[in-house]
Amino acid sequence: MAAARDLGPLIACPHCDTLHRRPALDVRGQAACRHCGTVLYRRGMLSLNQWVALAWATLLVFALAQGFPLAHLSVQGLDVTLTFWGALRLCWDRGYYGVSIMTGLVGFWIPLLQIALTLWVMQAIAARRLPPDLGRVLRWLAHLAPWSMAPVLVLGLLVAIVKVSGMASLQVEPGLLGFFALSFLLSGLSRWDAPALWQAAEDAGMVPVSGSRGAGAVCESCGYVHAAQGDGRCPRCRAAMGPKRHGTAPEVWALLLAAVIFYIPANTLPIMRVQTLFGSSNHTILGGVVELWRMGSWDLAVIVFVASVLVPVTKLLALSFLLLRTQPLGERIERQRTRLYSVVEFVGQWSMLDVFVVVLMAAMANFPGLSRIDVGPAALNFGAVVVLTMWAAMRYDPRRGWDRLRAADFTGKADDD
Repeated sequence: MAAARDLGPLIACPHCDTLHRRPALDVRGQAACRHCGTVLYRRGMLSLNQWVALAWATLLVFALAQGFPLAHLSVQGLDVTLTFWGALRLCWDRGYYGVSIMTGLVGFWIPLLQIALTLWVMQAIAARRLPPDLGRVLRWLAHLAPWSMAPVLVLGLLVAIVKVSGMASLQVEPGLLGFFALSFLLSGLSRWDAPALWQAAEDAGMVPVSGSRGAGAVCESCGYVHAAQGDGRCPRCRAAMGPKRHGTAPEVWALLLAAVIFYIPANTLPIMRVQTLFGSSNHTILGGVVELWRMGSWDLAVIVFVASVLVPVTKLLALSFLLLRTQPLGERIERQRTRLYSVVEFVGQWSMLDVFVVVLMAAMANFPGLSRIDVGPAALNFGAVVVLTMWAAMRYDPRRGWDRLRAADFTGKADDD
């Protein structure tokens, strides 16, 4: 990376390492990398203080969505009031500990931490009083954000309601409306990720500006562009600099192989068992898609098929393709590979849809003596597939391809991984 001094603010593309000046944007503007096309940062319509107010609203809506019932179901004098915590408790009581812990983390605890940490830092910047452990807080936020799956939970609620609508009389409660509002609010708040908060602190003059001390190294944690330091730590956030690139090919291959192993029982074993007065039946993931189609909910059937079948297979094939196609073939091809990786990153969490659906349906159809839905062994296996494929995507480093391309431009051949 070419040296530069006092050219800040600078920003390094996370997908190809290209350095850019970071100019101010117009309202609703966005800046993209000139090489790989990755969107580097955006500017919305709201001011920082307005975003703080919106973050407080998001936290309030989160409390309302979790505290109020989602739906009330009744059949033949039996009543069930659905809450998300009630569904988790039911799974735990029936011995599905892994599924209960997994859905509780990605559906409650991690979204709550994401909202709380984002609000804390935004409010501190607005008040111009940064906490001394800002670097650690934003590292936690960067690690947690991909695992926050409240919008996936909302879609799971919709699918579960459609599936049980023919079994019982259903009345929508305020918690469900709260979850729908939460999905929109949290999607907007997610734009204030760790890099965006560091940039806001830079613009407020509260932390050193990226590039103001030269260029030669980029902190993986906070994106600070600076001259190489001898102590091995970022001068701004004090994170260990570590190796220049993460996620070697063997490491990513191992995660993909583990995901394939779990994917087989996830699709062959039942994801839920349904018991009614007319008998019992096992349902696989594809069986649930077919059932939605037969019920006339073809739109939800397509959504479930894409999220639970097409997306996991696409992630496995796409990452395998990227690991195999390492030969540098020009900037246009490398840009296409980077875009493919961006798609894999974006769709990763939506595969958790079926796990949420099964957990919610087990609570909604819990009418003793009439009906019962049990979580099948495929649910935990499928959850493992989601975790492993997301982890593999995080460990894959698209900058290696751009390193090879740059090396080929200068030496006429690509370096091996």
